[in-house]
Amino acid sequence: MMFKVFRAVWFFSLIGVLGALLYVYADLPENVIVQQEGIESKLISRDIFFYIVLILLTIANALVYAVGSVYKHDLTFKAWFCGLIITLNLFFVVGLFLVNAYNSDERFDFSRIGFVIYGSLGLMVLWAISWPVVKMVANKRSNELV
Repeated sequence: MMFKVFRAVWFFSLIGVLGALLYVYADLPENVIVQQEGIESKLISRDIFFYIVLILLTIANALVYAVGSVYKHDLTFKAWFCGLIITLNLFFVVGLFLVNAYNSDERFDFSRIGFVIYGSLGLMVLWAISWPVVKMVANKRSNELV
């Protein structure tokens, strides 16, 4: 049951991150600043940025199907892995909007967004290291049923 819930939430997170990618792509200037050191900036075209992010999203979200085919009968791990990809999609959304804000002509106080970036990254790391706890609880629950 939990696997189906996580799979549905993963699907909606995938739709959300693709929507965010399209929104950000439409708002980006022709050349996107991807790195800035002092006054020197490294630029790539927004089309290349779009396709790089799209390839990363495709690989990350295709892992749900790859892991699902390898661990066919371990629903606990598949549900946990879907949750990990959900947190990764959230991190991608935050990162995309950060790139959008950095490349916009508006003034933006980047010190106010730090907790969102680090929070999404921390959530992903916290979810990744939670697997041993989830496995112990699942083993304990299965031992109690026997």
